Amino acid sequence: MAVTVSTILASKGADVSTIGPDQTLEDALVLLAEHNIGALVVSEDGGTVDGILSERDIVRRLHTHGRDCLGDPVRAAMTSEVSTCHGGDTSDQLMAKMTERRFRHLPVVDGDRLAGIVSIGDVVRFRILELETQAQSLREYVTGSSY
Repeated sequence: MAVTVSTILASKGADVSTIGPDQTLEDALVLLAEHNIGALVVSEDGGTVDGILSERDIVRRLHTHGRDCLGDPVRAAMTSEVSTCHGGDTSDQLMAKMTERRFRHLPVVDGDRLAGIVSIGDVVRFRILELETQAQSLREYVTGSSY
């Protein structure tokens, strides 16, 4: 049985790094590096999802506009149509969505409020734990004992 987003957040925490849309791309790079993360939720008030800015978005902007773009506002490079997920969504649903749409981060929302963020790394980690648990259960079933 697939784990839910709520379970993932309960394990990893619901902290989300956000940035305002009028802050600069250089500000975003600093936050990404300080927190060792790959994406920031863009939020005017820290509780709504106005966009998402990934390392990939910044790299594309640098490629097309050069290093002077680091002074540009986040809104110039962010993705404004953000796919989100909810606490009851399963890891299988997340994997399908992330694979189909080719992104690595999904903000978690509760109603219209930001409740967390899940990365592909989080989903893979829990999938591996699921598989290890299943394998252990099968070994115990076949041998009639526990390790």
